Amino acid sequence: MILELEKSEFYKCKGFIHDEGLLETVAVIDGDHPGRVFVDDVTDPTSGFIWLGSQNGFIFMGDAENEEFNVELSHFFQTVIKSDGNEVGLSAFEAIGNHPKWNKTLRNVFGENIIGYNQKVYELKMSGYRTQNESELDQGYEVVKINKDIMVNNVVLDSTDFLRSKVLEFWPSFERYLDEGIGYAAIYENEIVSVCFSGVVAGKVHGIDIETSKNHQGKKLGQRVAHSFVRECLENHLTPYWDCMEINHPSVSIAENLGFENTMNYVWYSIPFDKEDQSV
Repeated sequence: MILELEKSEFYKCKGFIHDEGLLETVAVIDGDHPGRVFVDDVTDPTSGFIWLGSQNGFIFMGDAENEEFNVELSHFFQTVIKSDGNEVGLSAFEAIGNHPKWNKTLRNVFGENIIGYNQKVYELKMSGYRTQNESELDQGYEVVKINKDIMVNNVVLDSTDFLRSKVLEFWPSFERYLDEGIGYAAIYENEIVSVCFSGVVAGKVHGIDIETSKNHQGKKLGQRVAHSFVRECLENHLTPYWDCMEINHPSVSIAENLGFENTMNYVWYSIPFDKEDQSV
């Protein structure tokens, strides 16, 4: 049977956390990031999964060879999760294993033909930070720290739609982000055109989300806002954490340019909700 835990019960899944797992797993279980948790046993869970607060991502954790749990997964997703997912406009979901043994199980449960994508995880230490690689800004651009005036009061800029929509992909509110995250933005003609901010936080580790609007790409704005973000992290003894697709060459290039070290790789799967129900 698959059941949902109350947030006050997430601590029961602390045994699923391990050093080579995903940052989001730690953040949700510790209560630092929004998400729902489902398990095989609410008293003493052996296997489970997290539905991330950003809605479309699921992280599978615990025993990947728990046959009783795995047999139920596909049906549970095509009924309970699909119903909830339809309410937020999802036609597909992302499935990720918190450790590599889940890859085989996910393919068995959801079908061998599901599409997998390689993901790279980087971390940065003070000793590896390449301050010398910071480039000059083109004329007309400025980098500023994201603060309450920009995010909530909207008294500084003409438009913050780009930033606000990005933050709400990861955080339940602007106030929650301002309390726990940090971030920087590039501004052009009083409009935010590039951002780098904490998409997820677990303890002293800050997972980065970074994006530059299409009309301003190619100007190294992502690199500049990332430098500002990284400097603040390192000055405050925080660890910047970079997670991106292997084929996202601009993102990989920025991470490596700043001195990030590739510490882990994993696979995530895109799975449509309308696939036929299958069993292991």
